[in-house]
Amino acid sequence: MNETRLINIETKMTDMEDTVQILNNTVYQQQKKIDQLQAVCESLVAHVRELSESVREGGAGNERPPHY
Repeated sequence: MNETRLINIETKMTDMEDTVQILNNTVYQQQKKIDQLQAVCESLVAHVRELSESVREGGAGNERPPHY
């Protein structure tokens, strides 16, 4: 009876280790995606700032094209 109990405990431990590994991989992939999205957001913010500065300096932000 004790051996059966020990086998059950070992089986549960193995399942838990597998679950922890799966969760760890999921968290790792999510962090990579978050890092990528942050880089994209920072790039977009920089681009918007450049456009905003260009418009303030009298750039062609609101000029109509020549065919109007």
